[in-house]
Order: sequence, then C-alpha cells, then structure tokens
Amino acid sequence: MLRVQGLVTAYGKIEALRGVSLEVKQGSITCLLGPNGAGKTTLMMTVAGVLKPRNGSIRFRDEEIASLPPHAIVSRGIALVPENRLVFPSMTVLENLHAGAYQRKDSFQEDVERVFARFPRLKERAAQQAGTLSGGEQQMLAVARALMSRPRLLLMDEPSLGLAPLVVEEIFRIIAELHGEGATIFLVEQNAHMALKVAQHFYLIEQGRVTFSGDPGSLAEDELIRRAYLGSSR
Repeated sequence: MLRVQGLVTAYGKIEALRGVSLEVKQGSITCLLGPNGAGKTTLMMTVAGVLKPRNGSIRFRDEEIASLPPHAIVSRGIALVPENRLVFPSMTVLENLHAGAYQRKDSFQEDVERVFARFPRLKERAAQQAGTLSGGEQQMLAVARALMSRPRLLLMDEPSLGLAPLVVEEIFRIIAELHGEGATIFLVEQNAHMALKVAQHFYLIEQGRVTFSGDPGSLAEDELIRRAYLGSSR
C-alpha cells in the first residue's frame, strides 16, 4: 500500500532522513522503532505531506505523492494521528470530529455515531472543549478525528506517549480492534513490548537510516534491539 524509497528530508543543511526505504503492506500493522531524534516523526510528517523531501519517492497505492500538499494526501486516503495528539483545544469534541471530516462532501453523521460507539467517553464529552480532556481522552479524540476521513492508511505517531499504563492498554486494544476490522496502520512507537502484541512487521531507524527490517520473532531475537527496546538480554 505504501512504498518509501531513498527518502531524504532535511531541516536546512541537516538531513533528518538519509535514504530511508520501507514498505507497509495492505491490511498490516507496521511499526517503526527508534531512539529520540532518529527521524521517526520526520518520516511521518513527510509521508503526510507536512514536510517535503529533498530526494526520494513516496508511493501510495501506486501513485507518487511526495510532491502533494497535505490536503491532497488526506483526500487520497492517508490520515495522521500526530505526536502529542495536537487536538484543537478551544474547539469541542464534536467540532474536532467535524474538522476531521472537513474534506468530505457526503453526510458523515453515521461516522460520528460510529466513533462515539467506539469511544463512549468522547460521546459523554461531546460538548466539552478538547483542551480540558485528560491526556488519554485527547489521544482517543485524535484517533477518532483521523478516522472521520475514512482513511485507507492510518499513520500513528507515538500514540502511547505520556499516557498511564491502563490508558496505553486501551489505546493498543483500539489499534488491534481497528486492524481486526481491516485497517492498515503505520505505527511509530517507543513501547516495543506493546507493539510486539499487534504489529506484523518492524523497522528500526537510527540517525535517519533504516538499520533493521523483520517480523516480531526476528526483532525479539536481535540481541542489541532486545537490550535497547525490550530491556532484556540472554
């Protein structure tokens, strides 16, 4: 579904991505691991069109999208759940959901009801300003807002960041549930233990380069990765 090849993205003279290549297969959960500053969020922002690559290719469903603006990428079927949630704090929960469907020309009330059924706490707080929600509720709202565009590919950047363990469990339950319903998800995550429960393929990015690609079994067998991300060694 998504193929990234030789991607180079820079901030001025500093290259954050240095020839990144990876694939996300349709119907899969693909997880990108890496230390802080490795280029994970830069990659997500580049795929979403927020940042423009200096070189390389991004193909989504066999169409080159690297030069497209963010709204055109959303219209193609890609939605981003950004790092740190970034809900619209002065808007209500319901207004945030409507913002997620801003490009749709059809009626989306059915989708509002669908996300409220999936996230009952958001329904209870529909008229509440998003900035007054808890961190976990804001993360749920960020996911729900992305789902309002009916994406073919859901990009999720650190969905568990800064959340309490019980909320992290709930977020990953939702991720697994979405995948069970056929969603394709590209996940950036520091919590490798939780990611191992849901993802079918892993990439590791370090200093802007992909240094590992493999399934959960090969990830768990790699001594250096196990020490760095799973906190254990043999």
